[in-house]
Amino acid sequence: MGVGGWHWNDAWIFVSAVIAERLERDRALHAALPVTGATLADLLAAADFLHHSVPSRDELEEAVRRLAGAGLITVDDDLIEVAPAGEQLWRTRPFSGLSSAVMTLQAQLNRAAEPGYSDWSLSEQTYSAAVREYSMRLADGR
Repeated sequence: MGVGGWHWNDAWIFVSAVIAERLERDRALHAALPVTGATLADLLAAADFLHHSVPSRDELEEAVRRLAGAGLITVDDDLIEVAPAGEQLWRTRPFSGLSSAVMTLQAQLNRAAEPGYSDWSLSEQTYSAAVREYSMRLADGR
């Protein structure tokens, strides 16, 4: 696919959203709390786990806009959930393990859907707060 296709960062953020949401769902269910989705700090943690780096504000904002616009994730303030279409995409991907999940998902995205556009924006203040929260978790060993 040409310039308008899916980028590696889109797949990275999507896989990170899947991981973050599942971890948060498990935590909530074990604590008998309502399931609310993954926070931006949860997403940053999953992205760092996958790629040993934290996405920049611009990388995160662009990927979330494209994924949400395509109906693969939903975003409400700083809570991110995988939408039914995203769940379907994840469940039907060729299994490759986490080491190559991002590459596999990028290929799957390019076959399954076109990037969309959502007008969601991520302020520097909200991004910085999520980075701080994630950094505090690292310092606490969580």
